[in-house]
Amino acid sequence: MFEQFEWYQDRFEELSVMIAQPEVLSDNARYQQVLRERAALEPKVEAYAQYRKLLRHLEEARAMCDDPDLGAMAREEAAQLERDREQAERELTLMLLPEDPDAGRNVVLEIRAGAGGEEACLFGADLLRMYDHYAQKHHLHFQVVSLSDTELGGLKECTCLVSGADAYTCFKYESGVHRVQRIPVTDTTGKKQTSTCTVAILPEAEEVDIQIDPKDIRMDVFRSTGHGGQYINTTDSAVRLTYLPTGLSVYSQDQKSQLRNRETAMVLLRSRLLEQMREKADADYAQSRRVQVGTGDRSERIRTYNFHESRVTDHRIGLTVYRINDIMNGDLDEIVEALRLEEQKKKLEHLGVIGS
Repeated sequence: MFEQFEWYQDRFEELSVMIAQPEVLSDNARYQQVLRERAALEPKVEAYAQYRKLLRHLEEARAMCDDPDLGAMAREEAAQLERDREQAERELTLMLLPEDPDAGRNVVLEIRAGAGGEEACLFGADLLRMYDHYAQKHHLHFQVVSLSDTELGGLKECTCLVSGADAYTCFKYESGVHRVQRIPVTDTTGKKQTSTCTVAILPEAEEVDIQIDPKDIRMDVFRSTGHGGQYINTTDSAVRLTYLPTGLSVYSQDQKSQLRNRETAMVLLRSRLLEQMREKADADYAQSRRVQVGTGDRSERIRTYNFHESRVTDHRIGLTVYRINDIMNGDLDEIVEALRLEEQKKKLEHLGVIGS
């Protein structure tokens, strides 16, 4: 059942040799690709090594079960090792599931105010703060790239980069429509209002994923806009890149350096072009998404935040938690873990490992 892990071991050793070869070290894109593949295989190789060690100990314990002096102790140890073997085999089975092709990538996070006017903008600012705290909790780097705010402190839209080994794993389930139900601070009647924001999570594309001809890009520079703080300065450092074949535009204003803003804008442009290519042409990629929790479509309502009842409900799995303050302070782990387990279950059902 676990023959695939022998291949993982051979490939891991092959990559360990490749990583020190001069031709790999001199090619940064290839070097990063080898590093990423090796890092993805390492936990599987270690888990399989521990499993084989456990089997050896189990065999030794069973062989001693009939010993007149040590038999009782050996039988007790064998029973525990048998339970450990069953748990290890469950974990190895999960490791054989098809991996998300974007695991290990950084992500582009986009938040846009939807229905609800100023209240939707204020909720968007709350989501931005929630995700910032969530990223910090998982030791991820959170960078606001561009932000269009309002006079009351809300946001119309913003784009962020989240960097770190677990960035995509942590944020992959957040794409969709987030709905808030509460009394707006701008309301004098005390009437509860429903507003929405749209969240999009895009895997960051690297140069090895998509090549862009510089002649197909138009760059415009101008002064940053906003109501102050880190999002505004007095030089023409903000950058807008337009991909001429499709008219797709991206914008970065967070850095004071025009060069840094251009580099960030290129990351956004590659990521959005990669997403467009996948949506249009990659049927296999789309099929892999269908076995996950929900569709990830940004038009799908995924979660409701009801402040009056201190309730957060994730509609994809029917999970409700009554800790809205903790959630809004970035404590999303309970929800994300439940979504991860549901995704694993659906994949196992898809492969026929468990019944639906």
